[in-house]
Amino acid sequence: MTGAGPGRLFGVGVGPGDPELMTLKAARLIGAADVVAFHAGRGKQSNARRIAADLIPSGAIEEVLEYPVTTGLTSHPGGYAGAIADFYETSAQRLAAHLAAGRDVVLLAEGDPLFYGSFMYMHDRLSERFPTEIVPGVPAFAAATAAAATPLVRQTDVLTVLPGTLPEPELARRLADTDGAIIMKLGRNFPAVRRALESAGRLDGAVYVERASTDAQAHHPVSEVDPETVPYFSLVVVPGDSHHHDPTGRRPAHVTASAPSGPDTHADDPASTRSAGTGAGPARGVVHVVGLGPGPDEWLTPEAAEVLAAVDHVVGYAPYVNRVPQRPGLRRHSSGNTVEVDRAGLALELAAAGERVAVVSGGDAGVFGMASAVFEAAEDPRHDGVEIRVVPGVSAVQAVAARAGAPIGADFAVVSLSDRLKPWAVIEQRIEAIAAADLVLAVYNPASRSRTHQVRDAREVLLRHRDPSTPVVVGRDVGRAGESLTVTTLGELDCASIDMKCLLIVGASGTRVTDSGRVWSPRFVRS
Repeated sequence: MTGAGPGRLFGVGVGPGDPELMTLKAARLIGAADVVAFHAGRGKQSNARRIAADLIPSGAIEEVLEYPVTTGLTSHPGGYAGAIADFYETSAQRLAAHLAAGRDVVLLAEGDPLFYGSFMYMHDRLSERFPTEIVPGVPAFAAATAAAATPLVRQTDVLTVLPGTLPEPELARRLADTDGAIIMKLGRNFPAVRRALESAGRLDGAVYVERASTDAQAHHPVSEVDPETVPYFSLVVVPGDSHHHDPTGRRPAHVTASAPSGPDTHADDPASTRSAGTGAGPARGVVHVVGLGPGPDEWLTPEAAEVLAAVDHVVGYAPYVNRVPQRPGLRRHSSGNTVEVDRAGLALELAAAGERVAVVSGGDAGVFGMASAVFEAAEDPRHDGVEIRVVPGVSAVQAVAARAGAPIGADFAVVSLSDRLKPWAVIEQRIEAIAAADLVLAVYNPASRSRTHQVRDAREVLLRHRDPSTPVVVGRDVGRAGESLTVTTLGELDCASIDMKCLLIVGASGTRVTDSGRVWSPRFVRS
């Protein structure tokens, strides 16, 4: 295939192990290659080369791209990431030399080239300089499901592919939130993967498969696997829940997986016999509306943690549900934004059926949170008899105020600028009244992608009554990784920089800023 111009780079998937599972195109390209390249572990034979061995021309140049390290242990000054980045750069230079000389290069990839494969790093470095073509291959998980004869997903099931290297709580959460799943990259990660499956309630039915499609392939229930025998080239198949469906394919209403129910379930659990009074643990026939706080685990109250540790179901907006650790027996019901009453109705239905249910909300559930939506949904006569208990949480305004100092140490008001549920004219009227009353103002939901004028308009209303030098605190993602706090003035507020991650606190006429930048509002008012 050598020509007068630059050579072509082919990323060729050779499948999971059985040479007969290669595509005809892959076999043709390998058989005509000038250069056959493949990755290999240090001192190990390349699986990709072994699969394609009978097709490699005798006159082809073979480029062995040997990894310098296969774990996180290395003396490289940049650590594991630095060592691997240097390796990929050197490997790309070696292949580029062949391509520049007009030689076509076939880079073998076990499974599929763009599915957890090293070819993609060569593609990143070479595809803009040389003609490149990618030949897909049968991925390992397809061979694994075939080996175990395990249907993976059916009908509307959702399939999630997960690396076993994920933190155990994150892996458990994602397993609980999907129907079917594939867990790759096992090896020494297997014990944590097994625990995550158990926490997610997905251990039963999960199948372990190693070396799929080869003569050494084996599969067993995950619960029966010896962790000491698990190689890196193995995976777990978690079948979807369609086998729980009835013959018509309908899912059980609202439930993501089979859940215990009935009057005898958990009958020996003290939580199920507690008093229905305030401060009690989770009870059946009750919807617990729980404020999670603004973000950090340490801002979750002990009462909220107690409730979340004992309920059967957690219902809420997906980012908030994701903050609840997965554990055995917990069923998660996530939904998108703007459907608060629908998710509240689901929680009430579950509680009426005898389940222990928590509806979660960020910050305090009673401050622009889910508590009001649950009471709204409970007005439907269908939900008569279901009790609602609200568990308070640290509110976002408290968190931002604490970071800033004490800006709400005196009388203050709280307003949401979202006009989804109330007209902007009403919001503007309320801001006018607050400004005229000289109250500190905390602003929730100041802007979004579709709401860009509200902060600017609110600022104009406030400036009718406040001096431009009035302190303004802008808290962004307070309590989270990207936290920032800015102290500015009403006159200098950059409205274009405000989004839904922000909460604003606009001072009153007496609000002060210390020399160190702390903001506080005196408890007294000078007459």
